[in-house]
Amino acid sequence: MAGRKTKNKSSTKKKKGSSLKKKSNKQPAKDEIAIPAPQQMSRGLRRKHLDERLKALHRRAMLIEKELRALEDNRFYRVCIFGSARIKEDSKIYNDVFELARYLAWQGIDILTGGGPGLMEAANKGARLGREEKNTRTLSFGLSIELEWEPEPNKHLDIKRHHLKFSSRLDDFMRLSSAIVATPGGIGTLLELYFSWQLIQVRHMEPRPIVLMDQSYWQGIIDWMNEVPLKRGLISPSDFDCISIVDTPEEVMDVITEHHKEWMESRKAAK
Repeated sequence: MAGRKTKNKSSTKKKKGSSLKKKSNKQPAKDEIAIPAPQQMSRGLRRKHLDERLKALHRRAMLIEKELRALEDNRFYRVCIFGSARIKEDSKIYNDVFELARYLAWQGIDILTGGGPGLMEAANKGARLGREEKNTRTLSFGLSIELEWEPEPNKHLDIKRHHLKFSSRLDDFMRLSSAIVATPGGIGTLLELYFSWQLIQVRHMEPRPIVLMDQSYWQGIIDWMNEVPLKRGLISPSDFDCISIVDTPEEVMDVITEHHKEWMESRKAAK
């Protein structure tokens, strides 16, 4: 037909082999292990390659941990507040934790919690109010955890970090904090307390105060530590040097303010 354009067959013909993927010249990264296809390996060889891969990933994780510590080390003074998610807003301890975080924010000190409800919410809420009242640069941190029954993080957070496992979350708490306040709580709070305490004991982190708020709640645990592990020689009297037991937000502030002053002086001396 006149005027109709016809396609050149040669122009539409695909080049031989063009549909095949090009052979990659990409070389494995330093910590990567090239693993042959499973059908090409014996069971023993597969296990060997898996072990090598796991070792490489572990080395990489160690390097990341060192870099994170270097970035966060002693740059900001933060107080980590541990406590129960089950405490209600109308309780005395909720109000005490709220006031404590408010006072800390007046001094421009960051607040770090698990980001959940209860006493964690009280601390984050108090931090935000204190910042507004004194126009400081306090930040309210929340390190949430993956739990099927746990609600969304509370609404009083400036910085949120989510963790799938308690182990990485505990490491983050320690890496980011300069002092620790433990308020009444259950197994999770006890885990956080003892984890912090042991890292100080074995010098895996810089010495810092651990303040136990509410003597009626904590005194029995400390008495047991003195009566059983200490008397059996399983811990040392010096392990208690970092521990203070107090009742009021003002008493917590006395301990934290003194440590904050020492921290500031050490920072100046290091410059």
